Amino acid sequence: MRDIGVFTGSAHPELAREICTDLGVDLSPMQIQRFSNDCLQVQLQANCRQRDIYLVQPIVPPVQEHLMELLLMLDAARGASAANITAVIPHYAYARSDKKDMPRISIGGRLVADLLATAGANRVLTMALHAPQVHGFFSIPVDHLTAVAELAKHFAGRDLSDTVVVSPDLGNAKPATQFARILNLPVAAGSKQRLADDEVRIDAIVGDVDDKNVIVLDDEIANAGSILKLLERLRERRVRRISLACTHGLFTGKAIQRLASQDDIDEIVITNTVPLSPDKVLPTMRVRSVATLFAEAIRRIHLGESVSSLFDGPSVRG
Repeated sequence: MRDIGVFTGSAHPELAREICTDLGVDLSPMQIQRFSNDCLQVQLQANCRQRDIYLVQPIVPPVQEHLMELLLMLDAARGASAANITAVIPHYAYARSDKKDMPRISIGGRLVADLLATAGANRVLTMALHAPQVHGFFSIPVDHLTAVAELAKHFAGRDLSDTVVVSPDLGNAKPATQFARILNLPVAAGSKQRLADDEVRIDAIVGDVDDKNVIVLDDEIANAGSILKLLERLRERRVRRISLACTHGLFTGKAIQRLASQDDIDEIVITNTVPLSPDKVLPTMRVRSVATLFAEAIRRIHLGESVSSLFDGPSVRG
């Protein structure tokens, strides 16, 4: 792993350090300065010339702040004559803005993809895009990782008889099916309609969940509105044990209070793509690290090996 440099902004330095530990490299130093007029300046404090540079920065709240940091990091690496620059974005916030479903609105997912390429990114490494079509917004190569197998490891080895994997909506049915296949479980899904950013309606559950244990799998939990509506429908079907599993634990707004008040949730399993502040930690939470997965993807990119083969076939080893 010679000629590689890994830098991180202020969004999630803990994850970046974990990735570097797995890679066996040092996290390169960087300085972020804020001027009196509120403008940011980024300085990469290690040599970048003709090196493969990886910039680790999930786009998490405050989203605009961390996005601007990443754009400046990309520009700095390009100006320092890096050979290749990869933006490592464990959580890509603007993936929700993926279509024009109202008059005169912007499509933020595509705009941010253009900004990243313009700023200097040669490649993007990300995980669990909320809308898969966002992958096609990029004019540069994108390696799209999934945490499905990592989340499944948490449940492997348990007695999962009478357990069903439930997707909150049909749009998330594919990863839910992959998750269920790894654990050899059946799948059900909610019939969901989004009315607003913080308002959804789930009319019914498609599939047999009556008197079953359920594992609800989603790509992210933001304000937990979808989860609460889904739980209402599941309780009507007299489900027993309830587990939640998701890749991105954002927990915005009143999400933590909402989840803490649900006494029948046995556990909430998330990954560390998003930093979890102490005020958002619940006793029922379990965090699975995706640092090793990102480190292996970075190693393969650097050595010119296949990244997609990481996900060939079901696996719960490790």
